[in-house]
Amino acid sequence: MNRKFTFLLLALMPSFVCYAGWEMRAEPNPSSVSVALQSEPNSDELSSLHLKGYPSIEMPKTVRPCCSFGNDQPVEIADLPIPFFRYANTVGIEDIGPHGYDAGTLSLKQSTPVSIPDKENNGQMYTMRGGFIDFAHVRDTADNTVALFYQIYPLLGSDARIPLPKEIGQRYIQLNKFDTTKYTPLQRWHISAFLAAKMAFSMAEAHEIAQWHGYRSWAHWPEYVSAFSPEDLYSNMLGAKVALALLANNLAMTEELYSQHMGNWLIDTVKALQPVTKDQTNFLFKVTDGHWWDSSKPLPKKYMLLKRDYQLGHTRKPHLIPAELLTKHKDLLGLDINDFANAQPVTLALPDEIEGIEFDTIAQQWLMIDAKFKASFNHIPAQVWQNGFNNFQFKKIALLDKKQDILELQKLKQSALD
Repeated sequence: MNRKFTFLLLALMPSFVCYAGWEMRAEPNPSSVSVALQSEPNSDELSSLHLKGYPSIEMPKTVRPCCSFGNDQPVEIADLPIPFFRYANTVGIEDIGPHGYDAGTLSLKQSTPVSIPDKENNGQMYTMRGGFIDFAHVRDTADNTVALFYQIYPLLGSDARIPLPKEIGQRYIQLNKFDTTKYTPLQRWHISAFLAAKMAFSMAEAHEIAQWHGYRSWAHWPEYVSAFSPEDLYSNMLGAKVALALLANNLAMTEELYSQHMGNWLIDTVKALQPVTKDQTNFLFKVTDGHWWDSSKPLPKKYMLLKRDYQLGHTRKPHLIPAELLTKHKDLLGLDINDFANAQPVTLALPDEIEGIEFDTIAQQWLMIDAKFKASFNHIPAQVWQNGFNNFQFKKIALLDKKQDILELQKLKQSALD
């Protein structure tokens, strides 16, 4: 082989073949080595490990484009309609691609698309027991859960701050000091995993608030239409629950291992929620047109979305389509109206405490508001947000945002009559 070519190939190899993703190494503590040599080792003591990252995992730097509720909508940019284009965003279970950690296509830093191929094939799907599922939301929160776990575990019990990607201002997770010596290594692992899931879901709640108050993943595309969309937080909770299961089973020690198992668990979990076909999901969007969304309004008009879920919290009930909405349709594409009447929703939740520890006492997410977003908080008492706010205020802010939307809609309807 030509020597110059060989040198060039070796010089370029690190840029495209050496990256294997993040890895975590678990080194045993001296006590666990001693226990391992015993004839009847204690399983809790065997779990006394020290995690080392090569390199340490960082918080995801991109987000996956979430799907606006609805299907086949017209689109406009800067109030200019895009002719001959409709936004289709539904998928069937057979369409779902493999998971990739931090595989978003929108940078959290640049407000512009980044060049990452989308092999995940995300979209929306209706399930009989979980309502509409947005796979971008599921995957984003799963990634955040795993990343936060590896940030939290070595800091658990200490006074520390974990910076988060900026949205409408700086934000971070504040960890509070408490005594961890009375907990076994396995208990500390579980506390860290559940806390990571809680904080990752809290990030999803903060994202809904940020969208309502003007945050944009892409500078030219306002996201008001996506704020508090009915499928969003249920999908986020689903991602947190799946990632928590992977952490509990040590299936997320490397990026490759995590991505493989996340893909498998995602498919099996959605199957448990009884998904319908892609054509049936398209049909169900038509069924909800005029009730949950308005197909006559182009994206990204805010009130294309008619149904929102402003009720935040760590217990999520799915929004299932009521059977009466199907009675006006003759061809149900193989769906049985009785299945909708008798549907058994799957409620998802995360506990408020574990091992006697209340999560709210050991961690909070804090958000600061940049100057350009402050006007959007004028309907909220200044003492709630002016010096920053944490997840304890999320419910209050969301409900005040709801009141503001009701007033705005009333004005729009009145204006249309005048």
